[in-house]
Amino acid sequence: MTDRHAELDAALERVITAARDHLAAVKAADGRADDDEVWRAYVELNNASNGYDELLLDAFGEVTPWDVEAIDPDEADRQFGVGIGGVDGTEAEDPHPQIISVRQRRDYRVPSVAALLRLADAARRTNPGDGDSAPVETVGEAVLELMQAGDGSLGALDIPELESLDGVVVVAEVATPLDPEAYEDNDGTGPFAVGDEDRVVDRLDEHAFVDLDDDEDEDEEGVGIDAGLNEAPGQSSEAADRR
Repeated sequence: MTDRHAELDAALERVITAARDHLAAVKAADGRADDDEVWRAYVELNNASNGYDELLLDAFGEVTPWDVEAIDPDEADRQFGVGIGGVDGTEAEDPHPQIISVRQRRDYRVPSVAALLRLADAARRTNPGDGDSAPVETVGEAVLELMQAGDGSLGALDIPELESLDGVVVVAEVATPLDPEAYEDNDGTGPFAVGDEDRVVDRLDEHAFVDLDDDEDEDEEGVGIDAGLNEAPGQSSEAADRR
């Protein structure tokens, strides 16, 4: 075996070892974001792959499918950081931890109560959850059923059976995080109240979609876009104003 072959074999072994180490780090992190060990194992695998690719090119004019460039671990740590504790893990925690609270309200018009109830009934039959198979009887119950059947967010209500109206988002700096168990189930205001020690950073108003054809007709009469939401063609279906 020539020295060239031995060097290539050693480079390939480094790739294999680095790939195993990276997989082990990913498994240990179990989905944890910004994990230091995953980041370091990624850099090792990247650089081992890059080194093997360059040796293969130099020796035989062949390349691998890996389109990677070498990463300087120290420079990458300085530029992007490696999580809490800084580059070497000795940096003190932030002495001023921040908690941000995002609170959202969205109103809807119900064009057809019967259609909404039928849709919620179908969702309940498909995903019975706790075994409740009773018919959905109210609009509020229908909305909750659809959110539970979806991802639990307001996005689950972007359906023809509900006509989206205006909404508002409030971003606030708060002193303590939310404790849902501190409020009764029927308390609809307490969890959303801004405390005396909290500070509202800004408010984002979300305006419902405006029919541009109607706007153009109105604009010919001297009203329209300039007198309404100032939404021009090409914008998204919702316009947001900061207050």
